[in-house]
Amino acid sequence: MPTSVFSQLDKSLHEHLSDLMRLAAKADDRTAIGLARAELPRMVTALKALLDEHQPDENGRCPTCRTRRFSRRLPSPCRAYLAAHLCLTITRGEEQRATRDEATPAAPAGRRHLRSAG
Repeated sequence: MPTSVFSQLDKSLHEHLSDLMRLAAKADDRTAIGLARAELPRMVTALKALLDEHQPDENGRCPTCRTRRFSRRLPSPCRAYLAAHLCLTITRGEEQRATRDEATPAAPAGRRHLRSAG
């Protein structure tokens, strides 16, 4: 069965992203820094291009995702814009909390219980 061009592109992109994630997680610091310097600008450029395609119009609606010409829905970001925003901001917040929690010494068992009960 022939493979479509999209499926080939999709597979290639997902393999590249998986390789980047694997390298970032397992590489030594020097390799990770080199990887970040090489790939981060490319990733930011790709994300900006995607978000530019989904930039809301003067009515606050995404011209790429809008399905009906005269939609009366309230202005709101499209799913692509929301997904990018949530992936970048929610993950960053969780990482900051985890770093802060690791830096805070553990309270004695009794005090830890009182803190979590409030």
